[in-house]
Amino acid sequence: MLTSSPASLSINPSLSPPSFSASTTQSSAFCPPLRFPGGQSSRTKPSSLWTQGVRLCASERPKSRKLELKASDMTITEVEIEEKEVEEGPPPYVESEINSRPRRIALFVEPSPFAYVSGYKNRFQNFIRYLREMGDEVMVVTTHEGVPDEFYGAKLIGSRSFPCPLYQKVPLSLALSPRIISEVAQFKPDIIHASSPGIMVFGALIIAKLLSVPIVMSYHTHVPVYIPRYTFSWLVKPMWLVIKFLHRAADLTLVPSAAISKDLLEAGVAAANTIRLWNKGVDSESFNPRFRSHEMRIRLSNGEPEKPLIVHVGRLGVEKSLDFLKSVMDRLPEARIAFIGDGPYREDLEKLFEGMPAVFTGMLGGEELSQAYASGDVFVMPSESETLGLVVLEAMSSGIPVVGARAGGIPDIIPADQEGKTGFLYDYNDLDDCLSKLQPLLENKELRETIGRAAREEMEKYDWKAATRVIRNEQYSDAIWFWRKKRAQFLRPLQWFMKRIFPPTTPEIKYR
Repeated sequence: MLTSSPASLSINPSLSPPSFSASTTQSSAFCPPLRFPGGQSSRTKPSSLWTQGVRLCASERPKSRKLELKASDMTITEVEIEEKEVEEGPPPYVESEINSRPRRIALFVEPSPFAYVSGYKNRFQNFIRYLREMGDEVMVVTTHEGVPDEFYGAKLIGSRSFPCPLYQKVPLSLALSPRIISEVAQFKPDIIHASSPGIMVFGALIIAKLLSVPIVMSYHTHVPVYIPRYTFSWLVKPMWLVIKFLHRAADLTLVPSAAISKDLLEAGVAAANTIRLWNKGVDSESFNPRFRSHEMRIRLSNGEPEKPLIVHVGRLGVEKSLDFLKSVMDRLPEARIAFIGDGPYREDLEKLFEGMPAVFTGMLGGEELSQAYASGDVFVMPSESETLGLVVLEAMSSGIPVVGARAGGIPDIIPADQEGKTGFLYDYNDLDDCLSKLQPLLENKELRETIGRAAREEMEKYDWKAATRVIRNEQYSDAIWFWRKKRAQFLRPLQWFMKRIFPPTTPEIKYR
């Protein structure tokens, strides 16, 4: 005998769970696969773990409903679903066969991670590499400068660019030509991932909406902090409005640090449950203490390798607060400083340090860059605008202590409980505080080596492959869940209308 009531469902354990009828909750064809604590999904056979709870699409749960589940191999369980228990986000992530299936991922990255030197260059290059190693098909749409013929088997598309009006060395592109739209449509992506903010992210958003594909945006450049240094302060508020428009249209936002997440939340850019952290990573093989070189130290110290040597690696931009290091060097006459990198502020910086023991190497790469990191005594990062500070990670991985501003994403790398153990932080622009951390390191070799070893050990915990796996399996799955939820909510009025025109028939229940 089969009985049916609004509070009772009979489940055949050999089948996937049935969709919930209108008598229990409003169903939707777009509800994602149900996921359970033990790794079961609605695409796999149910087990006794079903008795641990029932998950419904958050957008489709009733305010209060008792469900009684019956199956030959399960204990009868009564589950009370109250309005206060409705989850705003997707169910907790569990490993499943769904995540092991290859995905088709379209990346929109501006400027090019193959040519433009910036903090996210290594991040995206390693991300593409490990997505390919995990078996995914990857398409990269980026500005046309320096796009290689091949990169780990990813499909590469260059889009014609133009220089940023406020920062001529940054190429921008909308990436919305018929050629690119056609290429992306033929690729049939499962998800689109765009770097933000910029111009190309608008093209990525339009294409995602045209193709009805989930879109993830990762926030890499804290433009509102940069604007007052390059142009008019009154542009900050409009910039926040642009960022808010973009990220509210996205299904998920990735940020490189908790500090940036806090800034975006305070500005109302996105809901807290749609922001995720892109875990930090570093290539601990390329940035390694074994690259320490006496010859490189001679070069960086301008022929005085016995002197204390401060190094800074990164783009030389006015927003990096590098002029602060002039005040530092004025107080440390015995020290030498080396700037590794290039940028629009280099000429002004060279004039500022004229007559001082400072070396400007320009761009270095490969083993030379590894040697430059490892051959210094202390790495100093005075910037307050770092969304994370990948160069800080690379310096620590190279085994040299870091003294950085307590601002931006740097405290995420050297948290409060690690200060004085893996590195040091000082209050932004506080010269005395900076010198109190820097001077003992320059004068005490044993202290430098102790901090450097601890920093290296800490960095060995992080790797790009693990960070990529989290995005691919967990965060992309969350984005798809949010996208399905939005689509179901959008279609709900139409479903309501169709039910009024074509009311569902109630099946006759027979008793024996």
